[in-house]
Order: sequence, then structure tokens, then C-alpha cells
Amino acid sequence: MRKTFDDQLMQLNREMISMGALCENVIAMAAKSLLEGDMELARKVPVTDAEIDQKEREIESMCLKLLLQQQPVARDLRIISSALKMITDMERIGDQSADIAEIVTMANITASDDTLHIGNMARAAIKMVTDAVDAFVSRDVKAAVAVINYDDVVDDLFNKVKHELISLFGSSPEKGEYALDLLMIAKYFERIGDHATNIAEWVVFSITGRHEEAPE
Repeated sequence: MRKTFDDQLMQLNREMISMGALCENVIAMAAKSLLEGDMELARKVPVTDAEIDQKEREIESMCLKLLLQQQPVARDLRIISSALKMITDMERIGDQSADIAEIVTMANITASDDTLHIGNMARAAIKMVTDAVDAFVSRDVKAAVAVINYDDVVDDLFNKVKHELISLFGSSPEKGEYALDLLMIAKYFERIGDHATNIAEWVVFSITGRHEEAPE
């Protein structure tokens, strides 16, 4: 019985890795569409977002079956309940990447110096998501805490973008709508970083029973 349960937990890990990879891909697609002005790629982002939604439903069903059909001990229960929390944040990452792609498409934004720090935000967000999922699979508290702390990098980049766009708006009011679109995109990347932080916090909980939160 225990072997069957362990096999199912391993399958859960594999599905979490798969969903994490989809999240990495969808962020990268949204970022590339922005930085390279690739409208065709931007239109493909909702397709990957839909795959993430489907994966969320599959993992949720798997977790509920584990809870109902097995009798998990406290440690196993934390793993399963944390996975349920994590996939909610992953699903939101897909949604926000799709929102970014929609702005890129509707506003026809092209790469410029104004998008430099946003590109850095995207790369930092991808790193956070990747590292958080890896920490879950490897049961690595230290790696999860590193993700939580790394959110400061994304927040600092967001502040830089915000100040630059405020300056742009002040010097060129006719670019106001353009600046607001870029600010919204930056905010979505900042929120993706927050979701990666949430994932890492649930990783810590799944291992230690403590809900580690990012410092203020």
C-alpha cells in the first residue's frame, strides 16, 4: 500500500514539474513577444495558458484522489495540500502572462530602451518559478527560502521601471498611454514574482510545517 502511495506521489512530482515548465514557457513567450515585437508569438500565449488551466485540473483531481483513497500521514498531507495551493499560483501565472501578451497585441508595443528593465524582470520571474518548483521536487528548504528572498530583485526592478516611465510621461505626455501599457506589463511581471514567492512559501510549509513568509 505504501509503495503504491509513494508511486503516486512521484507521479504528482512529475506533473508539478510539467506544470512548472509550462509556466516558464508562457512567461518566456510573453516576454519575447514584448521584447522582439512578435505579435504572432503573443497570440500563441493563450494556447499555453489553456494548457496550464488543464494541467491544474488534472493535478487537483490527482491530489483529491490521494486524499480520499489513501490515508496520508502528516508529512504526506502537507505535500498534497501544498501542491493544491501551488497550482493555484501557477494558474495565475499563466493568466497574467496571457494578460501581458494581450497588451502587447492590442497596443502593438515594440522593443525599445523603455522595455530593458521589464526584460530583466521577466528573466528574474522565470528564475523564481523554476527554482520554486525545483525546490518542491527536491524537498529543499534552503532553495525555497532563496526564492522568497529573490523577490526583492523583481521588486527593485519594478521600482526602476516605474520611475523611468513616470519620467517618460513627464517629458512626453503624448506617450502617456504607451507608458501606462508598459507599467501595466511591469506590474504583471511583479505579480508573477509574488506568485513564485507564494509557491516557495508553500514548499517550506510542505517540508517543515511552518509557513515561511517573505520579509516586509
